[in-house]
Amino acid sequence: MKKSKPITGRNSLLFVIGLVVLFGLSGCAGGSLTTREKGAGIGAVGGAGAGALIGSAVGRPGAGAAIGGVLGLGAGALVGDQLQGQENINQQQQQQIQANQAEVERQRLELQRIKRQQEY
Repeated sequence: MKKSKPITGRNSLLFVIGLVVLFGLSGCAGGSLTTREKGAGIGAVGGAGAGALIGSAVGRPGAGAAIGGVLGLGAGALVGDQLQGQENINQQQQQQIQANQAEVERQRLELQRIKRQQEY
C-alpha cells in the first residue's frame, strides 16, 4: 500500500494559486467582468499573497495564503459591490441628464416655432 504524501505549505500554496487561476479563467468565459467581480478577484489575489507572506513568517505559507485569499475575496467583493453601486447611480444620473437636455431642446424648438407663428 502506497503512503500518501503529507500536505506541505508549498503544496497548499500551489493549490490556492491553482484555484485562483481556475476561477479567473472561468470568469473570462462569460464576457466582461463586473466591478464586483474585479474587486473580488483583486482582493483574493492580494489576500492570498499577503496571507502567504504572513503565513511564511510562522511556517504555514499555504494556510496563510488560503485564509488570506478567502478574506481578501470577501473584502474585495464588498468594495467592488460598493463601487458597482456607485457606477449604477452615476449611470442613472447621466441618463436623467440626457433626458433633461432632450426636453430642454424640444422646448427650445417649440418656442422658436411659436415665435415664427406670431410674426406672421
